[in-house]
Amino acid sequence: MLLWISLLELSLMSPLSNRTAKEEEDGVAVTPEGDKLSILHRSKRGWMWNQFFLLEEYTGAEPQYVGKLHSDVDKGDGTLKYILSGDGAGTVFTIDENTGDIHALKKMDREEKSFYTLRAQAIERRTGRPVEPESEFIIKIHDINDNEPKFSKELYMATVPEMSDVGTSVIQVIATDADDPTYGYSARVAYSILQGQPYFSVESDTGIIRTALPNMDREAKEQYQVIIQAKDMGGQMGGLSGTTSVNITLTDVNDNPPRFPQSLYQMSVKESSPEGGTVGRIKAYDADIGENAEITYHIIDGDGMNMFDIITDKATQEGVVLVKKMLDYENKKSYTLKVEATNSRLDPRFLYLGPYKDVATVRIAVEDVDEPPVFSRPFYMFDVYEDIDVGTIIGTITAQDPDASHSLISYSIDRHTDLDRYFNINSANGSIVTLKPLDREEMPWHNITVIAIETVLENSRQTSRVPVLIKVLDINDNAPEFPVVYETFVCENAKAGQLIQTVGAVDKDSPPSGSRFFFSLTPESANNPNFTVLDNEDNTAGILTRRGGFRRQDMSTYLLPVLIADKEYPIQSSTNTLLIRVCACDSDGTMQSCNTEAIILPPGLSTGALIAILLCIIILLVIVVLFAAMRKQRKKEPLIISKEDIRDNVVSYNDEGGGEEDTQAFDISTLRNPEVIEDTQLRRDIKPENLLLPRPAPTIPDNTDVRDFINQRLKENDTDPGAPPYDSLATYAYEGNGSIAESLSSLESVTTETDQDYDYLSDWGPRFKKLSDMYGGEDSDRDS
Repeated sequence: MLLWISLLELSLMSPLSNRTAKEEEDGVAVTPEGDKLSILHRSKRGWMWNQFFLLEEYTGAEPQYVGKLHSDVDKGDGTLKYILSGDGAGTVFTIDENTGDIHALKKMDREEKSFYTLRAQAIERRTGRPVEPESEFIIKIHDINDNEPKFSKELYMATVPEMSDVGTSVIQVIATDADDPTYGYSARVAYSILQGQPYFSVESDTGIIRTALPNMDREAKEQYQVIIQAKDMGGQMGGLSGTTSVNITLTDVNDNPPRFPQSLYQMSVKESSPEGGTVGRIKAYDADIGENAEITYHIIDGDGMNMFDIITDKATQEGVVLVKKMLDYENKKSYTLKVEATNSRLDPRFLYLGPYKDVATVRIAVEDVDEPPVFSRPFYMFDVYEDIDVGTIIGTITAQDPDASHSLISYSIDRHTDLDRYFNINSANGSIVTLKPLDREEMPWHNITVIAIETVLENSRQTSRVPVLIKVLDINDNAPEFPVVYETFVCENAKAGQLIQTVGAVDKDSPPSGSRFFFSLTPESANNPNFTVLDNEDNTAGILTRRGGFRRQDMSTYLLPVLIADKEYPIQSSTNTLLIRVCACDSDGTMQSCNTEAIILPPGLSTGALIAILLCIIILLVIVVLFAAMRKQRKKEPLIISKEDIRDNVVSYNDEGGGEEDTQAFDISTLRNPEVIEDTQLRRDIKPENLLLPRPAPTIPDNTDVRDFINQRLKENDTDPGAPPYDSLATYAYEGNGSIAESLSSLESVTTETDQDYDYLSDWGPRFKKLSDMYGGEDSDRDS
């Protein structure tokens, strides 16, 4: 059996000796059980024998002794060996394998790890056979007060309304201690206030900060800084402490009324100021802020209540005095207003502090200005009949000068509103007369503008304008007439009394009681034997036949005069002629044809003429096609007879001016017709060594490109052993006059008098043999 032995000194040093009697009675031991801690109740024992206790933060020079492991089987002869395993075995804790003494190799920190679970076993040293079952034990780290309380924030921000009662909660600060809260008082925190008295206090146990003085006024002092201390060991001496700062701001309440800085305000306004114009501004001051300082202004008394108004400028909290009605200096020169300023929002808790309003007097002086003439009406409207004589007065415009001077007024018409000059106005009395006859049907309304001008001061003449509406009244001066041109026909098989057309009428006039028209035949046609008119008494009439048996061969059209009259005074009438055509109809009366072929058929060419024109066009197209085909098949005669006579020019393709003179004699078709060139000719510049048989010219199609032709001739010359050397003079084609530039040939660049060694020419091959013989021969001649 293993015995777990702890030294008496350890038990005496352990803080367990400080535990109360109650804790001795109901003390607990904590053992690991999975990831949780199980509570083991015991009675009157400081620890269980399978637990060791170790103080944290040991600072001794030697390893700290933990306890001793011993087995009853151990005879002390060294045959047993003690083994330790588990948390920190070998690194944090070590065991003497002979004696079973356990030591801690490192300084412990309970805040990092509060206990260690280890396993111990005794085995035979020689065989390694266990002599006791493996036993588990716990080493618990006893806490010491090595951590000071720490607040969750270094700086707290809080607010509380001003004028709050004593004990009003402001904010709660919380500090935590990392020490073991279940052991001793190391983690018991007590709060105290170091700065901020006598305005605030703090609860020792909870950290709640409360107001300590009544009626704290924001307007007197708005910001407070409070320093709170948190101390462990329940605030006892020797405990560790931490501090934090709390900035407390008093929020505003409406405890101050608005006040005007002065009781009387003087203002002035011109009598010409428009309605809604600003007269001036006044301002009452409120020591509060935000919505508690919002002010509303009202006019509560004064002789100008009807002439002026006041509103609040929300941005500046000023009262803006406005013109409510038009002012008149000549009528009243000054006004007095009493303005009241009140808070928009009141707090019932502070109504006892006094009325939250103030009153000021505003005096407004009206300034005189030179005003324009004022018309007696805002606009004028006159009615006039369209048949009045020219020069008739249709109405009078009146205006006057509102100033005290009462200047004379001159009237005129703005001709931009009366371009046709229908009206004129008397400049002195404002009477409007007609200048032209009026016609309601042409223009029923006239809208003109009359201008009134002061005539006293030439340099400051005031003017005013007023619209004048003139309505032209109608008289019966237009006769009714057909609204449209009727297309009427009568069937050849029509019977007597048959309705062939219904006609109506329109009148340009506008009678007040509505139009009523009467239809009849003219007196001259009253006995018309063919047609008659039946008035339907609804402003329409029917055209009826009086007989049957109409024939187009006898009469294709009939003209029927219809008389239309109105009932207004004076009666107006007109004769309207109705054209009636005679047409062939079927049995149902549907028109089939009328004697109007010449009108229906459109004018144009006959069919024979159109066919002749079409044939001419076809013949012309055939001629054009044949002519183009003949030009394409015709070949051009050759212009050269030998290859040496082929001429060409060097053409500058980037020339922006006129072409060269030699270009006019050049014909590219020569190069494109190599068939016309004679057979291979002997060279004329040298005497050939071998006479080659003439070769027939290759057959080249007409569309062969010049490039292919030149490449073929170049290949033939390269393979010809009798061809001259590269530096020989060969005439291929005439290119005009010689160049003014000298020759660039290396053979021509030296003088004939200079001795040269031309032996190197023999190394150039058989193609340069002739050249080597020529220059080699010259050297031999000089030597001889």
